[in-house]
Amino acid sequence: MLDGKTRAFLTRHSGHAPADEALWLAALTHGSTGEKRNYERLEFLGDRVLGLSVAEWLFQNSEESEGRLSQRLNALVSRATCAHIARDIGLGPHMRLGKQARDDGGEDSDNILGDVMEAMIGACFTEHGFAAARDMVRGLWADTLTGKTGKRKHPKSALQEWAAGNRRRMPEYRLVDRSGPDHASRFTVEVSVHNVGSAQATANSKQDAETQAAEEFMRKFA
Repeated sequence: MLDGKTRAFLTRHSGHAPADEALWLAALTHGSTGEKRNYERLEFLGDRVLGLSVAEWLFQNSEESEGRLSQRLNALVSRATCAHIARDIGLGPHMRLGKQARDDGGEDSDNILGDVMEAMIGACFTEHGFAAARDMVRGLWADTLTGKTGKRKHPKSALQEWAAGNRRRMPEYRLVDRSGPDHASRFTVEVSVHNVGSAQATANSKQDAETQAAEEFMRKFA
């Protein structure tokens, strides 16, 4: 059920070879495929396992106040951080998306990447228990937890982390305009954060426009 490359990918990043292939296949499957078994339930579980794993790490490795710990936790387990780590490990090509979702840029969607990342953690917990899932989280989040990422964050990820860390609502992206022929379309996207402001950008793809809008927002407001 899992192809060789995906099996190796999951083994490398979970620390265990998948035993129940149907479970891991579900973790990688988006609802747009029409499959009855997709990542939604595993994402729900993985989200909680991720939160506890990171909270435990922060408690053990920081003497900061409860308020500061909560702020760091919110940023570290945010959808943006999950998506950022998913991009770093090359998760996108292993996800199972329906044609429309893929055509709409689902392989680089923060929402889908973040959800599938959490679903993988949920699958690891289901198959191997909390200790294994915690080890998976600590391995994948190691640089982020210690503040040694060493890489420039993707602008959309940076914006969502900024919003989470400052207790703001998550950024909302809106397609403002699409012009030009199909082979040379131009997309204008606006990103806004409630009670903060908005920024726009235009590019040759919706994904690039969202990225540039996020970058412009951070330049203006962060």
